Amino acid sequence: MPGRPFEEAQREQGQAVRRLEEFAQGSISPAVHTPSSLPSLVAGLVLLAGPAFAGCNDPPAPGVEWRRCLLDASDLSGADLSGAQLRDASFQRATLSGAKLAGVEAVEARFVSADLSGADLSGAILRNVDFTRTNLQGATLTGADLRRATLFRADLTGADLSGANLTGANLSGAVLGGARWTDGRRVCAAGSVGNCQ
Repeated sequence: MPGRPFEEAQREQGQAVRRLEEFAQGSISPAVHTPSSLPSLVAGLVLLAGPAFAGCNDPPAPGVEWRRCLLDASDLSGADLSGAQLRDASFQRATLSGAKLAGVEAVEARFVSADLSGADLSGAILRNVDFTRTNLQGATLTGADLRRATLFRADLTGADLSGANLTGANLSGAVLGGARWTDGRRVCAAGSVGNCQ
């Protein structure tokens, strides 16, 4: 189940809010007139300051809100996550082969050693994403924003990078044989590693 490690954190956060409400109600002198909404206001401020766990247990679906969720080793093969909010989420060693991730916002997400073979990441916002040792064979990355992404030793064999923005991306050791390059015309020669030849 996605996000299961956060259930305990959610429970602890709820307990902290209740303790804060009790403190606010018990520590204010009865002679001082305070609005009855003060405990709710304090609780709201605590929730705003804390991490966002709200959607981590939501099932995979288009537009799902999985920001800052821990989804390591999850099996999301073929899942439709189009337009999902995945900023700063972790998918290390996760299986997302054939997944639909078109238009996702995944800035600073981590896909280290994940399987994204055949996944559709067209138009995805993937700035500063860590794809170290990720399997992206046959993935569609057309129009993806990969600025400053880490693709160290990633396997992009046969991937489509047409129109992708790779400004500042780290392609050290990336396998690019058969990949369609960013210009949409050139196909990288077999044996291309680190740059398209």
